[in-house]
Amino acid sequence: MLPLFDLSLQFNGYPIEEAKAELQKITAFTASEKENFIENKKKEIVSFHLNNNPFYQKLVGAKSFANWNDLPILNKQNLQQPLNERLSHGYSLKNIYVGTTSGSSGDPFIFARDKYTHALFWASTAYRYGGFGIDLNTSYQARFYGIPMNFIGYQKERIKDFLSNRFRLPIFDLSDPILERFLKHFRTKKFDYINGYTSSIVLFAKFLQQKNIVLKDVCPSLKACMVTSEMLFEEDKILLQKQLGIRIINEYGASELDLIAFQNPEEEWQVNAETLFVEILDDDGAVLPYGTRGRIVITSLFNKAHPFIRYDIGDIGVLDKKSTVQKPILKQLIGRSNDIAVLPSGKKAPGLTFYYITKSIIEDDGNVKEFTIKQLKTDTFEIKYVSDTVLSQSQIKKIESAIALYLEPNLTFRFIRKDFLKRNKRGKLKQFKSMV
Repeated sequence: MLPLFDLSLQFNGYPIEEAKAELQKITAFTASEKENFIENKKKEIVSFHLNNNPFYQKLVGAKSFANWNDLPILNKQNLQQPLNERLSHGYSLKNIYVGTTSGSSGDPFIFARDKYTHALFWASTAYRYGGFGIDLNTSYQARFYGIPMNFIGYQKERIKDFLSNRFRLPIFDLSDPILERFLKHFRTKKFDYINGYTSSIVLFAKFLQQKNIVLKDVCPSLKACMVTSEMLFEEDKILLQKQLGIRIINEYGASELDLIAFQNPEEEWQVNAETLFVEILDDDGAVLPYGTRGRIVITSLFNKAHPFIRYDIGDIGVLDKKSTVQKPILKQLIGRSNDIAVLPSGKKAPGLTFYYITKSIIEDDGNVKEFTIKQLKTDTFEIKYVSDTVLSQSQIKKIESAIALYLEPNLTFRFIRKDFLKRNKRGKLKQFKSMV
């Protein structure tokens, strides 16, 4: 089979062969060589943007820098201005890749990568997938994603799917008849792997569980499942392993950057230290030691078209104490910094704490398929859920008691049963949202 995916990149001006060669060189570095490489790339990318990017010059307020930690922290609000005002000299719509973030953080924006960086993005993805026997050119993907509903957008995505050797299973309707149709595709197609949003694949696994089906039995060609874009809880991972019958690989990425962390064969969440530099900072911008929770701040080491230097992605996480410059390990991803619940006592808690506590009770008997939590006021929360039957008063009381125990008492909950939960235009399910 022709390497159609690589050929389509090369045809569109993305030098994938050169990018793969560079990535191979970087991954072969010794620890000291890797450290020198990262320090040199950090200096090089900052110097480039200070000399060639008026947007970044204005942000820094100078054309040179002496100390990395004195550089400003870039955030999504900084980037919400026309793209042509953020591009470096020599770059225009003719020689860049342009994309749009999903807006799951509430701050969508248009971004750019130069063509070499975009090729590196795909080289990096191919390298990490290759560790699990998946080849982007030849392996057939079952893709659990959304799809644009307008005619042109829909056709463009279908063409991309063909060139990328993937079959899309649109996830806006995940009712049982649709999931039955998904299952039929697995019976008739030789998929090599699954890729898509965590919540939709978990819902499919619950459907398989009800039917007492292991997916690998009906589609023996399956090797692995990559879940992305939403939190993967340990009990969901166990469910996926059982009902899919294949390796479950947790992926953490950002469309404007690259794969940020990818579960390696040793089950570690290995951070991408080839094309990115990842820091954990406190609220004042100071670098935190390994093992400490803080803001995830990322630098794209290659992107010359658009600066992503000390860019606060909006997530909270912890780098493992055993991390090194050569091999950083993401120990924990806690959630988005704007998904923090502020309670009546003044206590702050990651919104996913509510989701996690509720999940441990609400899904015990398999009645509830999925749910979301929204904070309406400091003491008032709305829980929307999809289920076969309405939650019982004893289940509701258990949830309220658990949250009172783990967080604080006297919080009010409204439970609303729905036929389906609304996802964003790309198909993501926002698990927790604060309106406070």
